[in-house]
Amino acid sequence: MSLAEAQSTDKSQLRIEQTGTHISAAVSGIDLSQPLSADQVRAIESAFVDHEVIVFRDQEMTSDQFMQFGRQFGDLSIHPFSPADEDAPELIVFRNDETNPPFSTDCWHSDETFRAVPPKGTMLRALDVPAFGGDTMFVSMTSAYEGLSDKMQHLISGLEAYHDFKPFRKLFNQDKKSIESLRYFEDKYPPVLHPVVSEHPVSKKKTIFVNPQFTIQIKDMEETESRNLLNQLFDLAKVPEYQYRHHWENNTLVFWDNRSTQHYAIHDYYPKRRYMERVTLKGESAPVAAFPAADADQVRNRKSTVPDDAKVKHGGHAPKRPTN
Repeated sequence: MSLAEAQSTDKSQLRIEQTGTHISAAVSGIDLSQPLSADQVRAIESAFVDHEVIVFRDQEMTSDQFMQFGRQFGDLSIHPFSPADEDAPELIVFRNDETNPPFSTDCWHSDETFRAVPPKGTMLRALDVPAFGGDTMFVSMTSAYEGLSDKMQHLISGLEAYHDFKPFRKLFNQDKKSIESLRYFEDKYPPVLHPVVSEHPVSKKKTIFVNPQFTIQIKDMEETESRNLLNQLFDLAKVPEYQYRHHWENNTLVFWDNRSTQHYAIHDYYPKRRYMERVTLKGESAPVAAFPAADADQVRNRKSTVPDDAKVKHGGHAPKRPTN
């Protein structure tokens, strides 16, 4: 049991109880609507890193109090695509019912890995949820890495992969204004490279940092090999031993480490009503590679005898604008 788990003082009855073998803990004995002490912040931050997903139940608060709670752990970010409160762009508001079906979150993912510096963590709270349906699945990608064979760990060490905001491309139509808007976001968020195996900045544990929602290609690897390897890594999120399934109740808040987990929002509640609020903590640094980057010659396949430097000429192929 960690120091945070054992903490109990006259000023706070904070309790942290591990609820899963690989991931998740329940936090009780604290009112999140009130400012936290420095000791409470440290204890929660420690549990957040140790258990990767922490759950607070019976927490009544206003939206402003929710955002203030989040700010005690870092700066809040603004999501470029999610529905936000008109007066508080940092506050994402999910109001899903028969008139507004859920979008895009029924896929394993880490939040916003299309950013050069992805978020540190995410907080989500339930306002009005159905009695059943609408659970959220979480998975520890540190445990997923630790569960790999030595050979597989060696295979993926040093690889890098491109991440793209591909699911949100559905938001853009084919009219001129939408195409111009899409180009703006493509310039702002070009595909970004992250290590396939990253090192957590606090725990120093190795974690698999690819996800099927945003990861599109392993750098320098031929497309078929890249797709097959990524699918194999994506499937690790489906292993029950590494998972925690959260059933929502009103006034429940979940805080997860975006650097070492993935999650999947189950869309089995539609057309029932499910109202939630979310805040996201800005990342403090880009993901750090757990291993030195692999040389391109080690990654590319060898079906072609054409040397890499000759491919720069692309056989005479080049983009050409029409002249008429």
